[in-house]
Amino acid sequence: MSMDITFLGTGSAYPSPTRGASALVLRREGECWLFDCGEGTQTQFMKSHLKAGRITKIFITHLHGDHFFGLPGLLCTISLQSNPDPNKPPVDIYGPLGLRNFIWRSMELSHSQLLFPYTVHELVPTRDQCPAEEFKEFSYLDNGEVSPHGAQGRILHLDPVENSYLLIEDEQLVLKAFRLFHRIPSFGFVVEEKPRTGKLNVQKLKDLGVQPGPLYGKLKNGTAIVLENGVTISPSDVLEDPIPGRKICILGDCSGVVGDAAVKLCHEADVLIHEATLDDAQEEKAREHGHSTPKMASDFAKLCKVKKLVLTHFSQRYKPAAQRGEGDTDVTELKRQAESVLEGQEVTLAEDFMTIEIPMKKEK
Repeated sequence: MSMDITFLGTGSAYPSPTRGASALVLRREGECWLFDCGEGTQTQFMKSHLKAGRITKIFITHLHGDHFFGLPGLLCTISLQSNPDPNKPPVDIYGPLGLRNFIWRSMELSHSQLLFPYTVHELVPTRDQCPAEEFKEFSYLDNGEVSPHGAQGRILHLDPVENSYLLIEDEQLVLKAFRLFHRIPSFGFVVEEKPRTGKLNVQKLKDLGVQPGPLYGKLKNGTAIVLENGVTISPSDVLEDPIPGRKICILGDCSGVVGDAAVKLCHEADVLIHEATLDDAQEEKAREHGHSTPKMASDFAKLCKVKKLVLTHFSQRYKPAAQRGEGDTDVTELKRQAESVLEGQEVTLAEDFMTIEIPMKKEK
């Protein structure tokens, strides 16, 4: 089962000729899950190998314009390229409280009619996710009005025990959100596959008198079997250890995390995607604006023991290495700063249209 991440925008504040505004796509089993949708994201889709029409879920980390101003236009363009289908499942959109009102007001004021349904699920932030003077209460926005296209989704509150938000869970994976500290409430997301059933110990089965056939399938699916001699064989008797699933953590803008959930959820992640807006020499300025530096990102990665750190959301002053001109700031300095903390572990600098493959873990 293939899984990969493609960066559509790796710049902060605004889209530029060298970096698009924040957006990335996690692709799994043919579905595209979009994380953030800065201005111009639909154009970045058109330049990439991805198809916007395959988006089934959208996740917005926070309500700063460079992370979601591209959403109304993208939805309208997907609609223009779609055929009406009454059986089409809705596109699920997740983001902070206030996102639903923004989307449906944008559709209403522009007289836009989408040919597909969408549902907006809103995360209720806590007051400790930003400076007190910046926190705004948006629950009044809906005023009991009924939104079009069944856009009314779930209101998701912080689980006081888990200290996180459960967004999705099915037989194959779990997706949770956790709190970050920024100038306004921001969130991170962790996508984790559930462990796969371990390999059958075929030799042990043969020793027990079980030959290859349908009984193997039952054991693999977790069902105990009873042999003709009355002996019961449980799956745990003949299955090797479960094979861990892949874990990807995608953080929104932040100068730190809120609570202890983030470290637990990101522990030993296969990929951690973390912002590094400014270089280490500007840490004070970064913190003042709710952002991170390479060292701050690496400190978190080290704490979580992640396998791969990818930095993104660079100030537009840092040009991609291939497009750097005379007088431009060298973005590779951010890589050097991050790697100095991780004691030789390689750090990746995201670039627009870069794709990172995330291979399945193998049986031992």
